[in-house]
Amino acid sequence: MPPDPASEPALSACPWPELPPGPLGPPSPAFAARHAEAPFAPLTLPSGDRLRAVVRHEDARLVMAHSAASRDLRYPGAPRISKGLSLEDDPTAILNMDPPEHTRLRRILSGTFTPRQVETWRPRVAEIAGELAAGLAGGAGDLVEDFAFPLPSLVICELMGVPAQDQPRFRRWTGMFLSTSDGTADDRMTAAIEFMGYAGELVAAHRENPGDDLIDVLVQARDAGDRLSEAELTGLVFGLILAGHETTASLISRGVFRLLTHPDQWAALTADPALVPRAVEEILRYDGPGGYGVLRRMTEAVELSGGRVEAGEAIFLMLPAANLDPAVFAEPERFDITRFGAGEAPQQSHLSFGHGPHYCLGANLARVELQEAFRALANGLPELRLAVDPLDVPWTAEAIIHRPVTLPVQGGHR
Repeated sequence: MPPDPASEPALSACPWPELPPGPLGPPSPAFAARHAEAPFAPLTLPSGDRLRAVVRHEDARLVMAHSAASRDLRYPGAPRISKGLSLEDDPTAILNMDPPEHTRLRRILSGTFTPRQVETWRPRVAEIAGELAAGLAGGAGDLVEDFAFPLPSLVICELMGVPAQDQPRFRRWTGMFLSTSDGTADDRMTAAIEFMGYAGELVAAHRENPGDDLIDVLVQARDAGDRLSEAELTGLVFGLILAGHETTASLISRGVFRLLTHPDQWAALTADPALVPRAVEEILRYDGPGGYGVLRRMTEAVELSGGRVEAGEAIFLMLPAANLDPAVFAEPERFDITRFGAGEAPQQSHLSFGHGPHYCLGANLARVELQEAFRALANGLPELRLAVDPLDVPWTAEAIIHRPVTLPVQGGHR
C-alpha cells in the first residue's frame, strides 16, 4: 500500500498555498528549501488533495520516462490539481492516455510537428511577430494583450484552420478552464462543454469544406483511415487549440518580464540577437512551464533518490523546482541567457517540455514561436522597458498556468 501523505508532518514551505512565487513572479523561493530538506515531501494541491511531490531533476526525469508512470487519473479517488472538472477528467485527451492509445494518436500528429516541418512555418511566424512588435513601437502598450497572446493565437489559427475572429471565444474558455479559483465548478464545466462543442463545429466545417490545414489532416485520419474515433478527433482539436496558444503566450509574457527586470540580460540580447535561441532555453528553464507541475500514478514500485514510490501511489512532479536543481544547474536561481551552450549544462536539459513518451508534441513549434518573438522584440524594440514598477505587475492567482495578467511596457526604435 502507498504511504498516506496525510499522516506525514506538514512542512511550512511545502503546501501549495505556502508555495507562492517570489515578489517578481516565479520561481518560488521555497524551491531551494525543498531541494535541501524535503526532496519528496507531501504537498497540498489547490483541490485540497495531499500527496508527495518530486523536486529533483533526476527523479522527475526518471518518472516521466518510466513505463510504470501512468497519466490515466480517472480512477475513483484520484487526485486533482483543482476542484471540479479538470483536464485529467477528459478521456479523449492525449495527455491522459497511456500506450498503446497514446502512441497511436501521437503517431498521427508527429509528422506535423517535426523540426523540418516547423521550420517551414518560421518565416510566417517571424512576419507575425514583426508586425506585432511594430505595433508597440514608439508608445505604451500591454505586452500581454498586444503581443504575447496574439502571436501564438494567430499562428495556431493559421496552422489549424481556425477563424482568427474566434480568438476571444477560446481565450475566455481557456482562462476559465485553467483557473483553480475563478468561477465555480459549474462555470468550468460550462466552459469545457462550450469549448468542446466549438471543436466539434470546427470539425464539421472542415468536413463540409476540406482544405489542407491540420484539422483537415485529422478529419482525413478519421474518415479515410479510421484511425481516430469521433470523440478522439474532437478531443485533439480541443487540446491543440488549448495548448497551442495559452502556454506559449504565457511563456512570452513571463520571458519579457524576466528580461526587462534583468537589464543586463536584455542589453546583452539586444546587442547580440544571435543569443536568442540560448535566451529562450534559459527562459524555459527559469520561467517555464508556467504551472507547478504534473500528476503521475505509478503502477509498480519505483526507487527514487528522494525516496520510494509505492505501486498505486499518485505523485506530483514539480517541474519548475526540477529546473532549479543545483545538482544540474550551477547557481540555479541566477537568470543567465548565456547559460545554455556555454558548458554549464547540456543543451535543453530543462524539463519544461517534459521528458519521455509524453514529451511535448508541440515543443518544436513553441521554440520557433518563442525565438521569433524575442528576436522581433530585440531587433525592433531594443529600448523596451516596463512602464510600471516590477512589483506592481499583477500575476494570475491560483491558476494552473502562472503569468502576468497585464504587462505595461514602453519602448521604441533605436
